[in-house]
Amino acid sequence: MKTALILLLLLAAAAVPGSIYPQRSADPNGVAQFFDNNPELAPVLDFFQLFDVYGSIWFSAIYILLFTSLVGCVLPRTKVHYDALRQEPVKTPTTLSRMPAYQKSTTPKGLDPVQVGTQILRGRGYRVIKRGNSISAEKGYMRETGNLVFHLSLVGVLIAVGVGGGYSFSGQRVLAEGDTFVNNLAGFDSLSPGLFFNPETLTPLSVTLDKFEVDYDFTNKTNIGAPLDFRATVTRKTSPEDPGETSVIQVNAPLDEPGASLYLTGHGYAPEITVRDANGDISYSGATIFLPQDNNMTSIGIIKVPDNQPEQIGIVAFFYPTAAELSTGAYTSMFPGIVNPLISMNVYTGDLGLDSGQSLNVYALDTERLTQVAGRDAPTPGIVLELGQTKDLPNGLGTVTFDGIKRFASLDIAHNPGQFWVLLFSLLALAGVIVGLITPRRRVWVKSTASGFEVAALSKREDPRIEEVVRELTQEIKKGSK
Repeated sequence: MKTALILLLLLAAAAVPGSIYPQRSADPNGVAQFFDNNPELAPVLDFFQLFDVYGSIWFSAIYILLFTSLVGCVLPRTKVHYDALRQEPVKTPTTLSRMPAYQKSTTPKGLDPVQVGTQILRGRGYRVIKRGNSISAEKGYMRETGNLVFHLSLVGVLIAVGVGGGYSFSGQRVLAEGDTFVNNLAGFDSLSPGLFFNPETLTPLSVTLDKFEVDYDFTNKTNIGAPLDFRATVTRKTSPEDPGETSVIQVNAPLDEPGASLYLTGHGYAPEITVRDANGDISYSGATIFLPQDNNMTSIGIIKVPDNQPEQIGIVAFFYPTAAELSTGAYTSMFPGIVNPLISMNVYTGDLGLDSGQSLNVYALDTERLTQVAGRDAPTPGIVLELGQTKDLPNGLGTVTFDGIKRFASLDIAHNPGQFWVLLFSLLALAGVIVGLITPRRRVWVKSTASGFEVAALSKREDPRIEEVVRELTQEIKKGSK
């Protein structure tokens, strides 16, 4: 059992890096960002599988060793406990005075201490057996039962975590207002399936983001603009014929569906932008996800226009919900809500690399092979757009329009069939620990002698009440009552 406890502590310690470093299974973008920010440290951490802690070789080894140790410990103890339950209480020792708790008393006239003791002890839940002029009694079997339930429940937790994780999945999707998520493989922006995950088991479900709302603090002068609440109003359908049902997803209040739960994990703005080429044809149009950079929702977005004529265009854009110009001429946002929206753009031309066959980050623009034609380091100043404005792109590339503003919500869609069993076994383990801690294991003997009677008791563990139990039992026997 000591080995199992050591392995359990080691498993807890081994899980710590999973909360320190981003994990590929939960935050692949965070891992990519960590590599960008720490190009020397990241490969070393990756070598030790610190970005895949819970699926790493060393974590799995501890997990399997703990499971093996628990099974190897619990099964023999279960058999021993089962045999103990079937056995009679041990015989009365010849010399009771050697017991740690002992008391001798005279017998009142007409009293049978063995018979009275039997009645009292049975009334207290002891198993009692009479042998000649003495009785042997024992109680506290629930202590070992609780211990075994605890350890068997730990085995159950390990199995539930392992099996549940194998059949689980966790995916992410970013939805702008009006967009719809469909629960199939193509509907996820990223998906981390378990080892035994089957796409055919995905629940038929579609969720449309109707509206996203944020409540800001306007009363606390030292905390103006702090978000108080986030609400994503969605319409869910389970079939094409389903008229739909409106639900609200909030932080710590997911949308629970059979086979999937949708959690709100992030939000931001998605400005609607239209790019027209030199011929006036629309080459790009729609709501573009801008990633927040600070608490006032200064956000950055990437616009890639591969179909623009005569050249492909890449735009690095900054969105300011409540724009203010600094003394340096740069812009910043003074408040996270929409008060004075503004977009500034740096424009690049050249091959965007979309035909290279390599996967590219939609939230990043590789400018090494591009030529900047508008912006701080370009011959043409950056483009600044107010809501509803249209401006020309440099070099006759076309025009760009700031049409409107939508909000977006980041959703985490997850399912783990082992969660219920993990909870159940965890509660059983807790109950087992409590029972094991509060239940004393005691043996009590009452023996009739020529001059009176003797009472003795023995505890398998340290029991501060053992002497008190003997005194109380002696007094009750003398009184002849239960």
